Amino acid sequence: MARYTESVCKLCRRERQKLFLKGQKCFTEKCPVEGRNYPPGQHGASRRSKISEYGVQLREKQKIKRQYGLLETQFKNLFETADRKKGITGTNLILLLESRLDNVVYRLGFAPSRKSARQIVSHRHILVNDSPVDIPSYLLKAGDVVKIKDKSKKLDLIHNSLKRVKDNVFPWLEVDKATLTGKFLQVPERADVPLNANEQLVVELYSK
Repeated sequence: MARYTESVCKLCRRERQKLFLKGQKCFTEKCPVEGRNYPPGQHGASRRSKISEYGVQLREKQKIKRQYGLLETQFKNLFETADRKKGITGTNLILLLESRLDNVVYRLGFAPSRKSARQIVSHRHILVNDSPVDIPSYLLKAGDVVKIKDKSKKLDLIHNSLKRVKDNVFPWLEVDKATLTGKFLQVPERADVPLNANEQLVVELYSK
């Protein structure tokens, strides 16, 4: 399976904002965006060219895609699914992204980043409604229960990650740290999703 293997910090610098791809490092002074908030590369610091309308739309798509850790084909397929659903396509897209199992594992605090969450899911550490699920893109439904397998409950990665989150931060999720269990209460409202992005620009980009 294809995956991004270069420094994820370069992705944050390219978008000139924190995408929180590196877990705890993103909250420290070691985050490269803190001191080098310009695109990577030889001419990154001096690049001042005016960005086109297409460029603005592309950067917004890249920002959302990279935050959720999807490759181009995965993102486009999810967009097409969102476009077929009733309602506002851009909003549908964000809510589908939030419903992915890897994202929910990250939001619950079981992993320090979405990349780590994908690994936890792929390595079969997660149960959904008491059944093992190893597909990071699995879309959860309201009422689904996500929990760590009994054999995996001693993983340091999970316990260290849980220290960074407070209980039940997101209104559409419920987490029990004692039992390492979470519940996907409902598909969230777009206004509740902490994502600084304009998904309508993505719709405009794919509509060209």
